Amino acid sequence: MAAPDDTHNDSSILIAQHDDTQCCLLPNKANRHGLITGATGTGKTITLQTMAEGFSRLGVPVFMADVKGDLTGISQAGSSSPKLAKLLEERKLPEPTYRAIPTTLWDVFGEQGHPVRATISDLGPLLLARMLNLNETQAGVLQLVFKIADDDGLLLLDMKDLRAMCQDVGDNASKYTTEYGNISAASIGAIQRGLMQIEAQGGEKFFGEPMLNIVDFMQTDTNGFGMVNILAADKLMNAPRLYATFLLWLLSELFETLPEVGDLDKPKIVFFFDEAHLLFNDAPKVLLERIELVVRLVRSKGVGVYFVTQNPLDIPDSVLAQLGNRVQHALRAFTPRDQKAVKSAADTMRPNAGLDIGAAITELAVGEALISFLDDKGRPCPTERVYVLPPCSQIGPITPSQRQALVAESLVAGVYEKEVDRDSAFEALKGRTQARQPAGTIAPTNIPSAAPVARSPTPTNTTATAPIPAAPEKSIFDSIGDMLGGGTRRTRTSVGEQLARSAASSIGREVGRQIIRGVLGGIFGGSKR
Repeated sequence: MAAPDDTHNDSSILIAQHDDTQCCLLPNKANRHGLITGATGTGKTITLQTMAEGFSRLGVPVFMADVKGDLTGISQAGSSSPKLAKLLEERKLPEPTYRAIPTTLWDVFGEQGHPVRATISDLGPLLLARMLNLNETQAGVLQLVFKIADDDGLLLLDMKDLRAMCQDVGDNASKYTTEYGNISAASIGAIQRGLMQIEAQGGEKFFGEPMLNIVDFMQTDTNGFGMVNILAADKLMNAPRLYATFLLWLLSELFETLPEVGDLDKPKIVFFFDEAHLLFNDAPKVLLERIELVVRLVRSKGVGVYFVTQNPLDIPDSVLAQLGNRVQHALRAFTPRDQKAVKSAADTMRPNAGLDIGAAITELAVGEALISFLDDKGRPCPTERVYVLPPCSQIGPITPSQRQALVAESLVAGVYEKEVDRDSAFEALKGRTQARQPAGTIAPTNIPSAAPVARSPTPTNTTATAPIPAAPEKSIFDSIGDMLGGGTRRTRTSVGEQLARSAASSIGREVGRQIIRGVLGGIFGGSKR
């Protein structure tokens, strides 16, 4: 970092400063991703809001999840207060030019913003297995369910489609085993239980149509300011796996939808991933590999990803290595793990000859940070101890009436509010079941199909006589049994029958042994008896 005349220009984003030192984020290096860390209450939210404003002023759309419910103030102009004025004077920071930032509100549950939906097919078996907390075997069965649905041309759009498909695959497992592999009832049951848990958390509202068009995140207003998209996540955080899977799906959508563009003068969109530790907690290896791949390659799609978390140890080393722009707020070193986190954070930031980074991390005040951004050649700048600039928008949440006004005046107002339920796997499987049974009849349950038997009407108060089955053809041993047992076949086996069957069995075994000896003797050249 350097003095204003050396670094700061109209195209850079001034994030923090102290005396003559300014820390500016260069837009053409913003897609090299970043990390914002610090303990609770140290100023991460203000840093996030200041960075989002800077990107918006450059015409870069932003997405961020509002975990605590206080980021929506970015949609309203800020104002001065005695406390803020005193703080600015003490830190020798300029007073911001207060203004509102164009904002679009979203909510998976459709209560605090526009609904956000995805189809089951679009989410895919890998992310869905993570959401349902399936083990490797159960995840494999879920992949088979998706494969069978694809081969049968069945659309998996919402939760009832997947439930119906799982039930059909479970009921017909023996039919699918030869072609697709073993499908255990236990795995199908685990998937269905996971779906019930997601439904209990309200997650079924996330699945369906109309599905989110990722282009709607990449809007600008009439003044050329980038739209700040805020996802209401305070309620979503009650289902942390749903939250993490949803954000990873959004990131994957950006990766798969946007074309390859290489390095641009500024990103197409910047994605802030708050509470990032939820993404990596207990994640299977295959998912971690997918996350690392997306983070590494999405840069060339013009997307900047910034992880926000309390502890740098929350981020795997393979992902941490991809994050070039660093903002480190205070950490507390009360426990051995905290001390390890402080050392890890200090070791991953570029040293500064005049700054003890490890000691400074534990001494930082609220709103103070250690910052190392990439320079114009893509190298990390020496770490500086600076004060983050206050945002020009309102700090704190907005009122319910302000929220309603934002939703009503939004560019996508009315696009996602009405849910669409078109024919898909549920309707197709239901139609197949109805087609198998004759009109006006109820299909029997767990009874194999058989030819219908004609029945005569039974008069009232008259006991129906059961039909007498045809007598089976008797063998010679049955005849012996009839003679010894009285000639009548009874349910309970008579002593004579038991003796006859035992004798017949002994005779049969002995004859069989003689035949086998003769055959084997002829084959292998043995002597005859």
